[in-house]
Amino acid sequence: MTHKSGVMRQSSRLKTKKMKLFDVYPINNITITRARGSYLWDEAGQQYLDMYGGHAVISIGHTHPHFVSRITNQLRQVAFYSNSIHIPIQQELADKLGKVTGKEEFQLFLCNSGAEANENAMKLASFHTGRKKIVAFTKSFHGRTSLAVAVTDNPSIIAPVNETDNVVFLPFNDGDALNAYFNDHGHEVAAVIIEGIQGVGGINIADDLFLQKIRTLCTDYNSIFIADSVQCGYGRTGEFFSHDQAGVEADIYSMAKGMGNGFPVAGILIAPFLKPKYGMLGTTFGGNHLACAAALAVLEVIEEERLMENAKSTGNFLISRLKKIRGLNNVRGRGLMIGFDLGGDLKDLRKNLLFNQQVFTGESKPNTIRLLPSLALRKKEAEEFLESLEEEIQHMVSAHNMVKPA
Repeated sequence: MTHKSGVMRQSSRLKTKKMKLFDVYPINNITITRARGSYLWDEAGQQYLDMYGGHAVISIGHTHPHFVSRITNQLRQVAFYSNSIHIPIQQELADKLGKVTGKEEFQLFLCNSGAEANENAMKLASFHTGRKKIVAFTKSFHGRTSLAVAVTDNPSIIAPVNETDNVVFLPFNDGDALNAYFNDHGHEVAAVIIEGIQGVGGINIADDLFLQKIRTLCTDYNSIFIADSVQCGYGRTGEFFSHDQAGVEADIYSMAKGMGNGFPVAGILIAPFLKPKYGMLGTTFGGNHLACAAALAVLEVIEEERLMENAKSTGNFLISRLKKIRGLNNVRGRGLMIGFDLGGDLKDLRKNLLFNQQVFTGESKPNTIRLLPSLALRKKEAEEFLESLEEEIQHMVSAHNMVKPA
């Protein structure tokens, strides 16, 4: 009887044991169950203003009706088949991208994530040049997979297997250092990869002259200029690609995040002199029917609702107002890609905005708040954010003053 009881207890424990999620994300104790436009609601019905867009992913607003309709209609027809057949919606997406970006002569390769887009961009550059060296920059972030993480300036996420002598990091926005490296090693360089505005690195804007210098050197040495537009692209700055602000054209543009408004889709735009051959790049899921429907919906809304113009005007409004708020340092950005730094008294501002004011924002270590809202953010929503921000800062300053020693 005792033996049977023990077996039953052991069996019960085995039945209640659950698989754990691999714990790599620091998670806020919030569960979102509904979203619309620039707002989110949790399981208790509490409303939040989304000024972060889930890492710049929400480009046209949560659950935009046209986005939902496009995906739903496609799902009723065919959700997926591989790249072994004609998929006409891929060409439809390429046509729309060419029109919206003005880069009709470029070629489109579709994949699934920003890291994968950058991997393929660098692989293609190496194929074309026959070279191995990649130039990246301090505070860069290009992804967490093999070569993408190798060109990311964060040793803590680079595993030993990802370490390589084929990547060199140069100071961001330092034209002299770039010149010097090319003078010594230019004929070894397969590609230069750069974000037009560094996101994870802290909203650091690449100078126009620096981007022009990269273009000139890549042309002179037959290296490939890769414009990482995963976070700073897709209309977020008011230009489709933030690099365009400098009046230069890259050889490859990588895209993801806002491309699918939450649906996993990514791609690279490839200059016409870079020639394809069967098998040099490939993907199982990239360019599937559903992904293309999502990406088309995003472009259609961006175009119809003039969201790039909205990003520029609303972003300018936010930046001008943020610069007037005491306690915020080095307000910077373009369009709706904005950052500002915090002093020690306001180090908990991001957490307090979330839990006291119900506003989602992002961060870059050690002390930068990032704003990456939907490109459809309305002025009244921007004003709502500013009111919450000023109120929380006032509360924090008052609390700090109260505990100061006499």
